[in-house]
Amino acid sequence: MSAEASAPTRPGLFGRFRAWLPSQVDRRVIAAAWATLVVQIGIVGTGGLVRLTGSGLGCPTWPRCTPESFVSTPEMGLHGVIEFGNRLLTFVLVAVAIITFLFVVRMRRRRRDLFWLALIIGLYVPVQAIIGGITVLTNLNPYVVGLHYFASVILVALAAVFVARVYAVPGPRVRAVPGWYAGLTHLTSALVLVTVVVGILVTGSGPHAGDGGAARNGLDSEFMQHVHSWPAYLTFALTLALIIGARRTPSALRLTFWTTLLLAVEVVQIVVGVWQARAGLPIVLVNIHMVLAVVLVAAMTAVVMHLKLPVAMVEPTVDAEPAASFAGR
Repeated sequence: MSAEASAPTRPGLFGRFRAWLPSQVDRRVIAAAWATLVVQIGIVGTGGLVRLTGSGLGCPTWPRCTPESFVSTPEMGLHGVIEFGNRLLTFVLVAVAIITFLFVVRMRRRRRDLFWLALIIGLYVPVQAIIGGITVLTNLNPYVVGLHYFASVILVALAAVFVARVYAVPGPRVRAVPGWYAGLTHLTSALVLVTVVVGILVTGSGPHAGDGGAARNGLDSEFMQHVHSWPAYLTFALTLALIIGARRTPSALRLTFWTTLLLAVEVVQIVVGVWQARAGLPIVLVNIHMVLAVVLVAAMTAVVMHLKLPVAMVEPTVDAEPAASFAGR
């Protein structure tokens, strides 16, 4: 056999790129997970800026900015720049989603959780962009605008799950807290969801329509603000109960830390919410309140994600049900 025939074949460009991709969770995967969460929260802030500055129709059509141009024109002024800038950030979300997916694709057999989460988030981003386009084509219908915001809420929750799973030990998991504590946690998360949904309705009834000619949903804004506060204060009370109850959960779950973080977000959110209402809904405070709402969702998701431990780490005496019935997340 000749020397040339016996020499190993060098991998091509694709082979070298594939070999470079992570085969297990490393710093690149962790960084991509956090980047996913940050950009999903960030787009809420820029989207809020579009709405609060009355730039929702700065680009009056979609997917083009005008019937003749994909980009804003000087004649469209600052509103066009703000709206088009927010649209450009969608490409950042797409880029982060693609990179994140590539970073977990080699782990698709051993870490199916990360693979499917990255895929779902990646597919969801274009759906969110389409909903954003529909908001423009419907002249900022308040319910479509609310759906656009709620889609971001779901994306932030998925991104928070992804971050939590990146740090988790792979394999079957079992609930490691008492049944009452798990139930209380899920009740709290349901109240967070209700608070966010009612908050969306409040915004749809208020003065910040995204454009001077955009319709409102017709609800009594002042009354809806009171309705919005009810589940918010219930969430606050239940979070205090979660912090107290966390002392009876395994230290490996770090639930005292996660529930305290949740409480801290709630306190800031309540302060900003009361302040903005009494100050006449200034743009800066309203935008902070909108961003904090999805940060609250991320913090609540983190608490839910820390109710389980790998089966090998859970003592047999923890909570009565068989481990097998709770395995996996």
